[in-house]
Amino acid sequence: MLPYWVLYLIPALGVLSGQRMAPASQRAVWWLLGAIFALAIGLRHQVGGDWGAYLRYLEQASRMTLPQVFLQGDPGYYLINWLVVGVGGNIYAVNLVCGAILMAGVVMFARRQPIPSLALLVAVPYLITVVGMGYSRQAVALGFILLGLVALSNGGMRRFAILVLIGAAFHKSAVLMLPVAALASSRKRVWNLFWVGIISLIGGYLFLFDSVDTLWQNYVEADYHSEGGLIRVLMNAVPAAVYLLVHRKLSLREDARRLWWWMSVFALACIPLVLISSTATDRVALYLIPLQLFVFSRLHLIANDTLVRAYIVAGVVAYYTAVLAVWLFFATHAYAWLPYQMYPFVS
Repeated sequence: MLPYWVLYLIPALGVLSGQRMAPASQRAVWWLLGAIFALAIGLRHQVGGDWGAYLRYLEQASRMTLPQVFLQGDPGYYLINWLVVGVGGNIYAVNLVCGAILMAGVVMFARRQPIPSLALLVAVPYLITVVGMGYSRQAVALGFILLGLVALSNGGMRRFAILVLIGAAFHKSAVLMLPVAALASSRKRVWNLFWVGIISLIGGYLFLFDSVDTLWQNYVEADYHSEGGLIRVLMNAVPAAVYLLVHRKLSLREDARRLWWWMSVFALACIPLVLISSTATDRVALYLIPLQLFVFSRLHLIANDTLVRAYIVAGVVAYYTAVLAVWLFFATHAYAWLPYQMYPFVS
């Protein structure tokens, strides 16, 4: 499990050093970090609980024509597999593309937070390690959602909608994030609710509606149980509750304040829902993980005293150190991530 701690130590050192770099140097360093994490995600070997399933995706794509690719349930992911097979690539190339998309979202989102290295640190234990190395399709969808949230924070509602729809091509559940754009709007609300509603209906028709019965049977009626689902939902609920208590002290623009207010409400709403279907709620709650990065990277701003701010940052580091340790040592399915192996350094 040493490689996971090394990856965690990278942003931890950045947080603890507190050094500032010139913008040009900072940009280069961040994209270098993104490349390192993308390589760790992409070149993993037999890491993640769905490793065998993704090998089957690759094998299925190798027998498809291009029109058949676009008729699949998650055409974006099949397209990557189809293209990789076409150039003679393997599962590591597929995972590398997925890792690059996820890390592009993480880096772009983290760099817009008050302490970017702290946002990256928060992402490592679960978003990068568990989701990025275990749920490739949803990892890509989450990468596009992170890029969409960056666009939405700059007023780009249309870009957010487009990026979410692209993400839904990799995992249809991402389409559920579309209404966030309208809810976050503080201007032209009626118009925004109208056109986002239309796009949501189109996205639902393309990606979700024809699968509702199957999803309900698989996740609710079958009573599938996601180990640790409640814990992961609570991990989003903690920053959600904190945000609702202190958001007026964070000096946010009205659009941003509304966006994260609604994200927090959704995160808290997942608590009763997880009791109905832990697996379905757990999967949807993955898209609320950005709430952790946003809140905990700026929580120190509620204090005026420099020393108190330092204690808050140290508390966040300690908390996520504990999260990574508990997951590696005690999580039911952690064995699927251990030991970490990297291609081509495998037997």
